[in-house]
Amino acid sequence: MDRLQSMRVFERVVDEGGFAAAARGLDLSPAVVTRLVADLEEHLGTRLLHRSTRRLSLTSAGEGYLARVRAILHEVDDAEGQARAQTHEMSGVLRLLSPPGLAMRLLAPLVASFREKHPKVRLVIDVATHEEPPIEDHDITLLAADGSFNADIIARTILSTNIVLVAAPAYVQRCGPLASPAELGRCHCLHPRASGAPLQTWRLWRADDASGSAGASAVEVEVRPVLACNQPDTLLRAALDGVGVAAAAVGLVAPYLAEGTLQTVLPGWVVGRLTVYAALPSRRFMPERTRAFLDHMVEAAARLDPVTAGIAVPR
Repeated sequence: MDRLQSMRVFERVVDEGGFAAAARGLDLSPAVVTRLVADLEEHLGTRLLHRSTRRLSLTSAGEGYLARVRAILHEVDDAEGQARAQTHEMSGVLRLLSPPGLAMRLLAPLVASFREKHPKVRLVIDVATHEEPPIEDHDITLLAADGSFNADIIARTILSTNIVLVAAPAYVQRCGPLASPAELGRCHCLHPRASGAPLQTWRLWRADDASGSAGASAVEVEVRPVLACNQPDTLLRAALDGVGVAAAAVGLVAPYLAEGTLQTVLPGWVVGRLTVYAALPSRRFMPERTRAFLDHMVEAAARLDPVTAGIAVPR
C-alpha cells in the first residue's frame, strides 16, 4: 500500500464529502478510492469513516487522524515545493481561511491578478466564521480585529484602516448634511448588533485623534437604529440601498467610495479602527507561494488605504 497516496485520498474524501466526488477530483475510479481508504483502515486497525447511503462522517479516530494527516501532507508539499523551487516556477496548493466579509471584499478581488502572476498555484479558500479559527489547518487565516489582538498568534498586518460612517448619496440628500455627531440622532442608523441587545450608542473620535486610542476624547451619541444586525454585509447592503447610515472600514469599502455609490457622513470623524491580520501556522519553512500571496495582499491593501496598509508585523 502506498501510504502517502492513501492519506491524500482519505483527506480528499473528507473534503469532498464522498468517494465519487473525491474520485473525480483525483482522476481515479471510485473503486480505487474506496479500496485505498479501506486498505488504510485495515492498516490502522480502526474505522475512520462512518458510511451510509445518505452521508459520510468521521469517526472519533478519524477526526484525530485527519488532523495529523493534514499536517503531514502540508509538510510533504512544502518540502517538495522548496526542492522544486530551485528549478521550477512556483506551484502547489495554497489553503486560506477567511470570514465572509473579508473573503468577498479583500480575497476575491485578488484571485485573478494573483493567478495571472502564478498560474501554477491552486487556491483553496474556506469561508467560515470561527470564534477560534483552526489556524494550523491553513496556510493563511485572515482575522479582523477592532481592539486587542492575541500576540501569541504568528501574524502579519495586512491592512489597518479607519471605520467611518457612510451612506448612499440619495439618503444623504434626503437626510441633509450633518454638521456634528449630535445630529446623528435624526438619522436612520444601521447599527451592529452583538450577541445581546442592539447597541444604542455610537462613539466617535476626531480622525486626527488616534481613532480612539487611550487618552483620545470621544463623543458618545445615542441613536435609535432602524436596523440592527450582527452581519456587517447586511448593514452595508442596506446602506447602499439608501436605508440609512452605517459604519464601514474605509479599506474594505474603498470601491464604493471611489465610484460614488457611498459617501462619508461626518467627514473627519471615525467610529473606530479595523486591522486585518494574516495568521500563519508557523514561521518555519514558509512556502514561497504563501509569502508571494501575503505580499500580493499587502500591495492590494495599500491601494485601498495607502497610508496604513501593511504597517506592522505583531511579535
